[in-house]
Amino acid sequence: MNISRAEQRTLHALAQGGGIKLIRDPNGSLLRADCFTRDGLLLTDCNLSVWRKLKKKGLIASIGGGPYRVNRDGLARMRSQLDNRVSERRW
Repeated sequence: MNISRAEQRTLHALAQGGGIKLIRDPNGSLLRADCFTRDGLLLTDCNLSVWRKLKKKGLIASIGGGPYRVNRDGLARMRSQLDNRVSERRW
């Protein structure tokens, strides 16, 4: 299964504790999908088309009307990346 760069970035943010919140108009149709990192920052790579692709592939899910989060299939298909946070090293 091919996963684009934007999808990889979105999955990585979700795997670290982020979520995708859907914004709807009063009629109920989707306007946009906002992906927030665990720090509360907005991920610009995630948009409505990326959300649709991830949902169609079954890599994300929403439980009880909450934000969309990565599921086990999404974690398995994600390429590993180093975390950008600085860790304490002991030499």
